[in-house]
Amino acid sequence: MALNNPYRMIEEATYQTIAQPSLAEFKDRGSRFLAYAYPIQTVEDFKERLQLLKKEHPKAVHHCFAYRIGLDDNLFRVSDDGEPSGTAGKPILGQIDSKNLTNVLIVVVRYFGGTLLGVPGLINAYKSAAAMALQLTPFIQKSITVKWQVTFDYTQMNEVMRRLKAFNCEVTEQEMQLFCRLVVEVPKTRMDELKVLLEEIRGVEINVS
Repeated sequence: MALNNPYRMIEEATYQTIAQPSLAEFKDRGSRFLAYAYPIQTVEDFKERLQLLKKEHPKAVHHCFAYRIGLDDNLFRVSDDGEPSGTAGKPILGQIDSKNLTNVLIVVVRYFGGTLLGVPGLINAYKSAAAMALQLTPFIQKSITVKWQVTFDYTQMNEVMRRLKAFNCEVTEQEMQLFCRLVVEVPKTRMDELKVLLEEIRGVEINVS
C-alpha cells in the first residue's frame, strides 16, 4: 500500500470516495483543460466514461486520465495520452491519493491553445484541473461490500427483502419466479449479523462471491 495513504491501511470497513460527478475548467496561455471527475466501481466503468468523453470531445488533442479502484494500491492506471511522460496522469493520480480517495476516475481533456507550456507548466495544469474538479464534489464514506447470491422460495420474498433493506443492502440482480435469486451488495461490517438473520428463514441459501 502507498505510504502516502495511511487511511486505507487502518480502515478496513469503509472507504472515502466522491459523491457525484463534477466538471472543472482550467486555462493557461490559451489551452483549456476540462477535468471530469467520476465515482466508479470497475474498470468497465472507466472504459465507458472515457469512450463517451472521446465522442463528446473528438477535436481535443489529449484525453489524459488517472483512476484508482478498491483498497489495493496496485489497482490504478494513469495515461499521459501523448503529453510528455509524467506530466499528466501522475499529477492527476496525485490529487486522488492526496485526498485519500478511491473508486475515482478523473479525465482531463485538453484543447491546445498554441503556446507551449513546458513540463512544469503541464504538470501544474493537470494537477490544478484535477484538484478543481475534486473541490466541486462532496467526499463521502462508503461501506466496503461483499457480493452475495441469495436464493429462496417466492413465498419468503417479503421477509427476505425486509431484512436486506434493514441492512442497507443493494440488489444488483434479481430473478423473481417461484424460486427467486438475488445478487446483493452487503456491507462488510454487518454481514455476519445479516447472515444469521437470513438463515433463520427456512429455505434461504447464501453463496458468497
